[in-house]
Amino acid sequence: MTIFGTRPEAIKMFPVIKEIETNPNMVSSVVVTGQHREMLQQVLNIFHIHPDYNLDIMEKKQTLSKITSKVILGLDQILEKEQPDLILVHGDTTTTMAASLSAFYHQIPIGHVEAGLRTWDKYSPFPEEINRVITDDMADLYFAPTQLSKDNLLKEHHDANKIYITGNTAVDALKYTIQANYTHEVLTQIPRGHKMILLTMHRRENQGQPMRNVFKAIKDVVMANPKIDIVYPVHLSPRVQEIAHEAFDNVDNVHLIEPLDVIDFHNMAANSYFIMTDSGGVQQEEAPSLNKPVLVLRTSTERPEGVRAGTLKIVGTQTGNVKLAMEELLNSPKKYQAMSNAKNPYGDGYAAKRIIKACQEYLGEQESVQ
Repeated sequence: MTIFGTRPEAIKMFPVIKEIETNPNMVSSVVVTGQHREMLQQVLNIFHIHPDYNLDIMEKKQTLSKITSKVILGLDQILEKEQPDLILVHGDTTTTMAASLSAFYHQIPIGHVEAGLRTWDKYSPFPEEINRVITDDMADLYFAPTQLSKDNLLKEHHDANKIYITGNTAVDALKYTIQANYTHEVLTQIPRGHKMILLTMHRRENQGQPMRNVFKAIKDVVMANPKIDIVYPVHLSPRVQEIAHEAFDNVDNVHLIEPLDVIDFHNMAANSYFIMTDSGGVQQEEAPSLNKPVLVLRTSTERPEGVRAGTLKIVGTQTGNVKLAMEELLNSPKKYQAMSNAKNPYGDGYAAKRIIKACQEYLGEQESVQ
């Protein structure tokens, strides 16, 4: 059984679900919580994922406490009825943590896809850092995307025999989405010869002044560089929408667009000059596969492998720092090439195969013991 609730989780679990469905020794059961609604459904439709159960928990201004309690209560009857042999969760969402707790209550083994990521600061990112720590404390199998993730798990004394370095399933997903002759309405509005920068920013801790600081830097750079265009798919959060429109409504070469589906996003990234993001996952892992530098609009990242490899640069949210980092990539071909040509530390596109092979071995061992 796979359980997930947000758009990024759906993107990264899709390759895993496909592997389960093509395995003659496994039966797939998909449960979505609906922690995101429209954005999640978009991915389900594109990848033709048909959930067996949808908790549909989303409501306006939902709190973390409500999400957690609704997931646990919603899963109670499902797990009692289905009694899966193994539950797979992904990453660090509140759905992931709550689903793992529910699985633990029902004494069902848990496999954690994308295990072992850490910033070692419980409030950065919030609540994701603690969500993944709690999930790893309950998990029975750990699918670490990198050696560093495995090392983090070993520091916490998790069983080395249950940790598998798999690469990241985000890289797997690119095989299904990138199109050679991709077009999009916003790209037709950008004059030939202009450089397009893809921006995503929405994290809770950045909403407010940090976001305004970043947007001021971006506005300063594009006003000074008329051949730079920013494409910003604006998150559906009313607060993010408000700040984005306040900053950019009168700036011609900043294009505020609706959130992109996964195919559009991947292809927009592939057509960008570089990416600016406060996302923890999708952008930071997929961009290196597309040879795109990433400026991380946070003060820390649970993906330091990308920083060490040179594909990511942490720039924070201070106006001066963000502006300087943008200008470096725009004005220094040497620095741009160093970032865009750095080796991708996140895998080769076969993470899902490794995950399902490990699951099959584990289930076989459990069966023999019984």
